[in-house]
Amino acid sequence: MQIEVFLMTHKTKGIILRTIKYGETSLIATTFTELFGVQTYLVNGVRKIQPKGGKIIMLQPGALLDMEVYHNELKNMQRLKDCNWSLVYTHLLSDVIKNSVLTFIMELLFKTVRQPESDINLFNFCEDSLIYLDKCKPSHTANFALYFSLQLPQFFGFKIESPSIEKTSQDKIYLDLKEGKFENEKPLHHHFIEGELALQTIELLKIMHPDELDQIKLNKEIRRNLLLAYLEYFSLHLNDFGQMKSLKIMQEVLS
Repeated sequence: MQIEVFLMTHKTKGIILRTIKYGETSLIATTFTELFGVQTYLVNGVRKIQPKGGKIIMLQPGALLDMEVYHNELKNMQRLKDCNWSLVYTHLLSDVIKNSVLTFIMELLFKTVRQPESDINLFNFCEDSLIYLDKCKPSHTANFALYFSLQLPQFFGFKIESPSIEKTSQDKIYLDLKEGKFENEKPLHHHFIEGELALQTIELLKIMHPDELDQIKLNKEIRRNLLLAYLEYFSLHLNDFGQMKSLKIMQEVLS
């Protein structure tokens, strides 16, 4: 006896993290969805010749979409029925500097957000971050990757703890990247930052909203070393984190 399975469609917001070509005309889109966490969608026929403004322009990393999807928990790959812009960006996809930061954020999310389960708080944080980055001033854009990298770990349970007043008042302070804590004594391992890098991290942790980012004045060398430290922090706390390919490009653009 043949049993037919009828899949319901679901409407959800989604953020495209990565796409790869599949066959002659299709794409596979790894997407962070509001309802189902990270999912992989097969999008058939989207690479066919289309009129200007066709669906393929929506299926690029960073796109924030309203999606109608088929969902089967027993399958590793789902199907996308339809999608439309949830937000049409003003600058994010066309501005070279903002797009380089966007590319970095999407790669970071692809490496960190792995669960096929809903996480509304994390999704809202990512959505709000993209909306803000699209419209923010250049003085905020330069430090946005640092802000995002420091805020993201809280959703995975390993946020860096802000130091107490007693610790910050000392002449020497170290950020232990293994423990995610500031200490006054040098760690016995080499996974730490100190001096100006540690102090600037303390200032960045005080930022409650990205509108305050222009209060942090950093040169390109300090910004580069901070990002390297924060990515090392991710690699120490997440298995198979690997290297960030977009880091070099973003640093060149921001220099």
